[in-house]
Amino acid sequence: MSAHGDYDLGHTVAGWTGTAIGVLGSAVLGAGVVTGSAAVLWAGAAVVVLAALTCWVLHLAGWGKATGLRPRAEQDWRVRDTGAGGGHPDCLGCRMAGRGRSRTAAAGEPAPSSRSAAA
Repeated sequence: MSAHGDYDLGHTVAGWTGTAIGVLGSAVLGAGVVTGSAAVLWAGAAVVVLAALTCWVLHLAGWGKATGLRPRAEQDWRVRDTGAGGGHPDCLGCRMAGRGRSRTAAAGEPAPSSRSAAA
């Protein structure tokens, strides 16, 4: 049993890698603010964008997780998500990559309309 009990906190390779790169980018941004250097600020911003892209690519490669709880055997951060190839339901990152559909579309229900029924 972990220190957090039976909760799936979503620790994944994609999450840890993206966080580590994001922290590095934030440190570079901070150094840019302290030094007053626009070049260092741009470099820090580029590293933060790299963190987001790295996290997204790792998620699509199966090193992330779908929304919600995973089975107990898959909660370790080193377990790869074998179902990521088809996309996760309601996952913006998967939909941006052209994978998966929303839950309502997958269930055959019409997507909610932005207009009200009275209009």
